Amino acid sequence: MSDMDSLFLRIIAREIPADVVRENDRVIAIRDINPQAPTHVLVVPKKRYRNAAELAAADPELLAELITVARDIAEQEGIAESGYRLLFNTNADAGQTIFHVHLHLLGGEPLGGLTGGPLRG
Repeated sequence: MSDMDSLFLRIIAREIPADVVRENDRVIAIRDINPQAPTHVLVVPKKRYRNAAELAAADPELLAELITVARDIAEQEGIAESGYRLLFNTNADAGQTIFHVHLHLLGGEPLGGLTGGPLRG
């Protein structure tokens, strides 16, 4: 897949509409179109890295920024105190289907364990 094929790059370029929750010069956060919880936001670096491991190796400060943005959104959404989950799917066996790293922020209800089936994305 080329960079131009990345769904997230097309959203960042405003070629595809999305419900943008937050954006700065390095990160965009959008609501998931197939939410797995009442709050399900994807926090995406604007620069494409294939997965969380590649991002961590290349730009650990950007990785930390994704988590900070997710925390701020959790506070904004009113789920910081009750709890939320941050999740990276890394490669196909983990359920990653879009190979542009993105952090899932989930919350707004009790989420239970992680064995309830795959979370895709």
